[in-house]
Amino acid sequence: MDKTDRNKLEILRQHLPHLQFITSNPNHAEMACKAGCKWIQLRVKNAGYSSFLNLAGQIKTICDIYNAIFIVNDSIEVAAEVKADGVHLGKMDTPVEQAREKLGNNFIIGGTANTYEDVLHLDSNGADYAGVGPFRFTLTKLFLSPILGEDGYSRIVSKCIESGIKLPLVAVGGIDSDDVKTLFNLGVHGVAVSSAISASPNVGDKTGEFIEAIRRFRDCC
Repeated sequence: MDKTDRNKLEILRQHLPHLQFITSNPNHAEMACKAGCKWIQLRVKNAGYSSFLNLAGQIKTICDIYNAIFIVNDSIEVAAEVKADGVHLGKMDTPVEQAREKLGNNFIIGGTANTYEDVLHLDSNGADYAGVGPFRFTLTKLFLSPILGEDGYSRIVSKCIESGIKLPLVAVGGIDSDDVKTLFNLGVHGVAVSSAISASPNVGDKTGEFIEAIRRFRDCC
């Protein structure tokens, strides 16, 4: 990656939203966007390619209407076909550097991290952010990495500061709006939320609750 591309990457990192909603439900995606969420991740479990593609197309349309970033979990093929804004890659998915070669430098690529070494690897290979977690136990992941808690995030953030890594860290895993203060004080860029919003009786209201909590630390979400 040349200097011009690296500068573009740094600008992109600085402007990533601070709330990411992870969902497979287009209705929930629209309610969250109406409430002000500017970053949606489509995560689909055990779906065929055509179903995955259909859902991606629906949520992409919604995100375009509300000017929200849309990323796809796992599949660079689906992300490319629907012209998503980016992709999130787990540890067992396509490596970031390979995804970057296929998708180009104007594509947001995030990766999953559980340790400082994971973050370092993602940063070294040109990722735009690291989804770091889990914060606590969650049923939304089939294969859960070791739980980090406050101490785990504190250690990772401290090591990133010491080594000059500026990769945005997005906390994920069992997070509720009451955790926002703690996590932002620890130094994360943002939070990624699934069940706390989707399982709420009112998806829009719960999204707004997260946004208001984040606005105490950031001027936008």
